[in-house]
Amino acid sequence: MTEMNLRHYAYLGDAVWELFIREHTIFRTQNSKDLHKITTDKVKASYQAEMLLMLEEELTEEEKEIARRGRNLTVPVARRSNQTEYRQATAFETLIGWWYLKDKERFKIILEKLEKNL
Repeated sequence: MTEMNLRHYAYLGDAVWELFIREHTIFRTQNSKDLHKITTDKVKASYQAEMLLMLEEELTEEEKEIARRGRNLTVPVARRSNQTEYRQATAFETLIGWWYLKDKERFKIILEKLEKNL
């Protein structure tokens, strides 16, 4: 498999994380407005940054390096108001995308850990 740009891992990780969250929220309510609120609370940057912090001690050296590099990606101008949080969320999404493509077993283990916080 060709090595991808980290931004592409983050892009994929964003989609994979949102799908994971949607799969867990669809059974919580029949109200679409409530469903949207529950989902957006879990896919926003502050929550993703929190999830990265929770995982930090369990990351391998390689995963820490991927997160560090993801955190250092250029931040869009519109997001600069909370740059630190957005960078942490991007690092989280980068890891999610990387695990999804590179290590399905580790991906499954991580999602099981994160699932306990939903």
